[in-house]
Amino acid sequence: MKIIHSILPEDYESLLRRPSAGSVEIDERVREIIEMVEKGGDKALCKLCLEIDGRLPEQFEIPKEALVNASGDVDDLLKSSITQAARNIESFHRIQLPEEKTVETMPGVSCTIRYRPIENVGLYIPGGTAPLLSTVLMTAIPASIAGCKNIIACTPPGSPPELLYTLGLFDIRVFALGGAQAVAAMAFGTESIPAVDKIFGPGNQWVTKAKMQLAGRGMAVDMPAGPSEVLVIADSSAVPAYVASDLLSQAEHGPDSQVILLADSLELLEECLRETELQLKELPRKEWAASSLENGLAVCVRDIEQAIEISNFYGPEHLILSVNNAEEAEKGITNAGSVFLGNNTPESAGDYASGTNHTLPTGGAARAWSGITTASFMKSITVQKMSRDGLLRLAPVILQMARAEQLEAHAGAVLQRLKENSKR
Repeated sequence: MKIIHSILPEDYESLLRRPSAGSVEIDERVREIIEMVEKGGDKALCKLCLEIDGRLPEQFEIPKEALVNASGDVDDLLKSSITQAARNIESFHRIQLPEEKTVETMPGVSCTIRYRPIENVGLYIPGGTAPLLSTVLMTAIPASIAGCKNIIACTPPGSPPELLYTLGLFDIRVFALGGAQAVAAMAFGTESIPAVDKIFGPGNQWVTKAKMQLAGRGMAVDMPAGPSEVLVIADSSAVPAYVASDLLSQAEHGPDSQVILLADSLELLEECLRETELQLKELPRKEWAASSLENGLAVCVRDIEQAIEISNFYGPEHLILSVNNAEEAEKGITNAGSVFLGNNTPESAGDYASGTNHTLPTGGAARAWSGITTASFMKSITVQKMSRDGLLRLAPVILQMARAEQLEAHAGAVLQRLKENSKR
């Protein structure tokens, strides 16, 4: 990791640049993939599968029997862990169901907000080098609570039994398809894969760029979610071994992930980095993690206040506050996907089982975007109703504003109802 001994506000933008930012080649290739799928459907998907994955599945849809039968190849202890994680996630997401509310804004004028599930949703479940069965729980559970009618999931071919088993716990159709081409297939629909109304789920920069390019064309997506990132703020109360483990838990996702450490002393910074090197040697995915650490930053800050300022500028996906009185420090956080307080709260708890969602905004999107909630799978509809007296009271306001905007037909819609013969 690159060590920065001091940092000034004017340097934040250049020093905190994401490693995946500005990849024009990937942008262009993703655009080509989207156009191929839009025009070619299944035929284009087959060509892309051979080109990118080196193989073609017998059929894109994974039969429900294959999901059910995977149970026999999954350890009972893991099943129990999945069940407990699912309970925690469901508990937290069920309380997020929005409530319908009605208010009388003035006598005779009633306004209501109602919530309805999005009918057709698509879930992207990362596979490849790390099949994320946890993402199944993080997306399928809130979708089910919200009441989405048709749920499909796409995940790269060759899913292990653990992932298939987790998918089989839900009433969803599953397709063996990954990458930007899977996102495009869910957006447009093909002969095999139905089109959806909104796409959810994290992924690498290929998946994220596909989602955002399609969003630019009007497709609803949850947020930019990937590549993964973590920022740790540490002071003298931090345990270097814990800090190192949190940095590595994100670094092992791959070379386009980013890890940042902000510490208020050079001694602590160097101690955390030494511990990171020691733990790195023991990781099965140490090559992946090492590539990510090369893009990582270790910054010695003036104090924790400056660290919070930097964090809010960066807007991390995951923010870990390994500091004294973490609860008080958290009050100053304005931009973050999910925050982890104190030495006993590892980032991996949120990734798997604490109950919060791990599908979070990345790339600085936390400045304006939120992580997945149950409400992400819903939409709001407003309803209004006016009595005759309510219309009479509100009419002068409507007429004045309509005429100020030079929209006489808007005024006419009120005037027609004010005529004596329009009384009901």
